[in-house]
Amino acid sequence: MTRTILSSIFVAALIGYCSAFAPSQSSVRETSLSMAPRFDKTSEKWITDVPEEMEGSSYGPIGTLYRAGPKPFFTRIFNPDTYDQAVLKYMAQDGCDRKEAQGNMDAFLENPQDWGFQKVSEQNGAYKKDYANA
Repeated sequence: MTRTILSSIFVAALIGYCSAFAPSQSSVRETSLSMAPRFDKTSEKWITDVPEEMEGSSYGPIGTLYRAGPKPFFTRIFNPDTYDQAVLKYMAQDGCDRKEAQGNMDAFLENPQDWGFQKVSEQNGAYKKDYANA
């Protein structure tokens, strides 16, 4: 299993390296990623201008408590900026909406090993777990 994971990482790195020499499709990227959260290098934070992606636009801390339990709930209460930055980063990297990103972040904070195992299983063809509506 470890060999499979390592070979998958190697193939992904090779594809990324090879795509660096492909011609740029800036018009496609601008339209598909213009709405995604972006990293502001001056403030070193993830930001968004879209109201549907801002903090408070999805479920609140009680929703986190209901979906994932006390660990992510307390993280969200005592470290709200760190939590929000993690959600925005997940949204930007995965290309999902805020509710799905919050569900995944809550599941990760509750049990990182199970969440990681589920993500690897999804990449290998298993069903995609819906953490947002759990």
